[in-house]
Amino acid sequence: MAGPQPDPELARQLFFEGAVVVVLDVPEGTEFGIDYSAWAVGPRFRGVKMVPPGLHFVHCSAAGAGGRDAGPRSGRFLSLRRREVRVLRWDPAGEAVRPEPPEQGEGLRDRLRELDPFLGPYPYETLKKWVSLTNFISEAAAEELQPESGQICAFAEVLPEAAGRHTRDRAGQRRPPLGAECRSYAEGLARLPRMRPRAGTQIRFSELPRQAFPAGASPEEITRHSMDLSYALQQVMEQRYPGRPLGLLAELQFAFICFLIGNVYDAFEHWKRLLNILCHSEEAIGKYQDLYINLISVLYHQLNEIPADFFVDIVSQDNFLTSTLQVLFCTCSSAVDETLRKKAEKFKAHLTKKFKWDFEAEPDDCAPVVVQLPEAKLQLLWENWMVEGEHSYTNTRRLRRASYATVCQWILDAWRKVSTTTIIRGFARANIIPGLTSNGMESTKTDD
Repeated sequence: MAGPQPDPELARQLFFEGAVVVVLDVPEGTEFGIDYSAWAVGPRFRGVKMVPPGLHFVHCSAAGAGGRDAGPRSGRFLSLRRREVRVLRWDPAGEAVRPEPPEQGEGLRDRLRELDPFLGPYPYETLKKWVSLTNFISEAAAEELQPESGQICAFAEVLPEAAGRHTRDRAGQRRPPLGAECRSYAEGLARLPRMRPRAGTQIRFSELPRQAFPAGASPEEITRHSMDLSYALQQVMEQRYPGRPLGLLAELQFAFICFLIGNVYDAFEHWKRLLNILCHSEEAIGKYQDLYINLISVLYHQLNEIPADFFVDIVSQDNFLTSTLQVLFCTCSSAVDETLRKKAEKFKAHLTKKFKWDFEAEPDDCAPVVVQLPEAKLQLLWENWMVEGEHSYTNTRRLRRASYATVCQWILDAWRKVSTTTIIRGFARANIIPGLTSNGMESTKTDD
């Protein structure tokens, strides 16, 4: 655990005032880490000293055959207090460290000087980075989000939904015997048992809405809520973080740490979905400006830890993050709050310089919305808005587009002014509904 050593006087102070994590029975060669650093365990390793009070993530990976390949990573969040001694012990069956009763820590406090030669110092050179990635995760937030078991594993523990080891079990589920020949790949997939996560092992992320609009929504409302996800974001806040919107940032940071350090891919997928909702919530950006000012700070530190091409889809070559942030920057450019607007501009400039990402090309959400309707109804509504509507401008004095709600209302009003007869004739001429005549009657003509 070699690294830059603090001043001797500071080290002495940290030794007595900092927390200690004692780790027992860890096999030699195991990869052990705390927060942003990890090491291969030697024969004398017994833990980490001089740990600053606060939230930390302890993780490990079992050594493979010959010490070359490490096993899946597992870890747990620890909230440590000043001068606390926390004891963990290696579990050979689960290949993870488990907490010991608090009394053991109290019993070891008087033996810290004896243990000192076997304790590695906390890596203070990475502390600033760790704090910047977790500053919104409180002890309560970590407790609320982590699995009931407290253990976060790179690969989830799963169990079959139904027993299938014995012939009678498989027969009851109408599945062929284990020795039956498989005739196709699809049949082989169908024979695989359905799996579910073991109870208490899942990270307790917020359940994100599958539907972006309320039940019974009109077509106009469905369109508006599908373009502006503020309704979906509000649902998450009300269900999980009522009165505390910054809790969303704690969850975003928690998911990022679980992926970046814990190697949990599902956490990365949740991070992307949550970020997508946040960036596509135009109305919420105006309502929760403090949330979005802090969101930009959170993303600034997170994106410094990931390569520029990480978010590029290997199939489509589209970068999820550039398209998502492009929408956020477009909305923030018209924000009333000057602090938010300037912070978004600086962040965009930073990403453009660091990653060479192009945010100048207008995304679909910022480009003018053109919907062709009969008899120039929509054109007339747009012209009225240009003359009489409320407008705002960018820093370069470009007129900002109309809001989604306004455009949706134009479309709705325009269609209301189109007669039913005109719509029927259009459908008949385009043969959208085969057999429909221009007068709305079904044709009785039959093919020879």
